Amino acid sequence: MTTTLWLTGLPSSGKSTLGRALAERYRPHRAVEHLDGDQLRRDLFPELGYGKADRMENIRRIGRLATMLAAHDVLVIASVIAPYSESRAEVRSEHEARGLNFVEVHVHAPVEVCASRDVKGLYASARRGEITGLTGYGDNYEVPDSPDVRVDTSTMSVDGCLSAIDDALNRAERFGREVA
Repeated sequence: MTTTLWLTGLPSSGKSTLGRALAERYRPHRAVEHLDGDQLRRDLFPELGYGKADRMENIRRIGRLATMLAAHDVLVIASVIAPYSESRAEVRSEHEARGLNFVEVHVHAPVEVCASRDVKGLYASARRGEITGLTGYGDNYEVPDSPDVRVDTSTMSVDGCLSAIDDALNRAERFGREVA
C-alpha cells in the first residue's frame, strides 16, 4: 500500500529539509515525489492568497495531487505548513477513502527557533509589519493533536528525525493506521 508522508509545521521548522532528505533516502528503492508547499504555490497555484479560504484550498489541491500520485504507487512526501486541523483531516480522509496510507508528521520547533532560521526573511518582515498573517506569528497554526509521529527539529538531529519518520512509515505500511 502506498503512503503519503505529510510533513506539517510552522514556517522554517524544517519541513522542506526533512522532505528533501527523505526523498533522497527512499528514491533509490521506490518511486518518490516530494511536494514542497512553497514550490507548488508558486508554480501551480499562484492565484491563491493567504486568507483562510485560500490556505484551505491550497491544502485541498496539494492533498488531491498527493492522493493521485499515491494511488499510482508513488511514495509522496508533502512538506506543507497546512495550518488548519480541518484541512489536514480532509486530506487524511481522502487518502483513507482510496485505501491509501497517510502519515501525519508534525515537524515541531518553537517559533523563536523558526524565526532564527528564517532563510526567507518572513519572520523579520512580519516583525517590521511588512507582511501580516504569517502562520505562527499573526495567524494561527493548529498543532496536530495526535500526529502519527512528532519530531522536534530544535532538539533532534536530521538523522534522528528521519529515523523516527522511517519507523512511522514502516508501521503504516505494515499495519495501517489502526495499529500504528
